[in-house]
Amino acid sequence: MFRSSYWKRMQTKGIKKSKIHTLIEIIEYVPSSVVSKTIIRKTTGNISVIAIEAGEALAEKISPFDTFIQIIEGTAEVVIDDQLNVLKAGQGIIIPAHTSNIIRANGRIKMISTMIKSGYEGSMI
Repeated sequence: MFRSSYWKRMQTKGIKKSKIHTLIEIIEYVPSSVVSKTIIRKTTGNISVIAIEAGEALAEKISPFDTFIQIIEGTAEVVIDDQLNVLKAGQGIIIPAHTSNIIRANGRIKMISTMIKSGYEGSMI
């Protein structure tokens, strides 16, 4: 019950625009959990900050869009189409669209996930 109410609060609480934010401080770890907070949600893509407790992982998935992952705290294993990549704080990787991927935390990690949705390249914004 605690996790679901915490999750809902994190998803609905907005982040202020035109204000400096320290990214590792805008999301907290929750024991035995993965916590995500969306910073920006647009039709052209999303940016989220994610905290993953040690030993936890994001479920294996395949996204129809490219996703850029940047580690801002800790060390993560990012497996893309069965290829292991170990990323440390300050490093990032692009997960190509339509590829199997999983993200695991060896220790606690915080990361930024930026998904760019296809189909909007030709529009004038």
